[in-house]
Amino acid sequence: MKTIHISAEQMAKRVARFAQLKPLPAQTDPDIPQAAADEIYARKIFSVIGLEGGAATPINAGAPIIGAGGMTMVIASCPPGQGPSLHAHRKTFETFTVLKGRFEISWNDQGENALVLEQFDTISVPPEVARAFRNVGEEEGLLQVLITGGVHDMHDIAFAPVVAERIASIKPQALEAFQKAGMKFDAAMAGDR
Repeated sequence: MKTIHISAEQMAKRVARFAQLKPLPAQTDPDIPQAAADEIYARKIFSVIGLEGGAATPINAGAPIIGAGGMTMVIASCPPGQGPSLHAHRKTFETFTVLKGRFEISWNDQGENALVLEQFDTISVPPEVARAFRNVGEEEGLLQVLITGGVHDMHDIAFAPVVAERIASIKPQALEAFQKAGMKFDAAMAGDR
């Protein structure tokens, strides 16, 4: 195999320093109450690796590394008890590894199956399976999220209808803002729709 040479400057563009990462702007909308945002996002999402080719996805925003063979990576930071609600991805896999703390991963349309992951435990959830994660530890938890396969945009994600109901009960305009951004709230098995 023939190898290539990469300069120190080129390799520096492939390094992400956690201390320099900034949370994605999706969590800073002043019109969306924190309780509504907590239904959709981890409290803080740090983009680490974005897609090559200038893909217009939320997780590309500010990613210090661009291009890793179609994979994206974020670090989700959640206070105790917090994490995004049930959602499914149409074409992408989500692979979660606990970096700090303990996380419960639940899956299927009602979240009726669940397990707890400890530090460095990993689970990979395939496309079209509803999933949620929540920090069940007593301090801030960090979860590495790898997204692979398919596309990585808002059209790939659908939340459970009950999530829309909870957001609307917090602030109806927040639900409208999420829907305007392209989020869908129709994740359910074909017989349940």
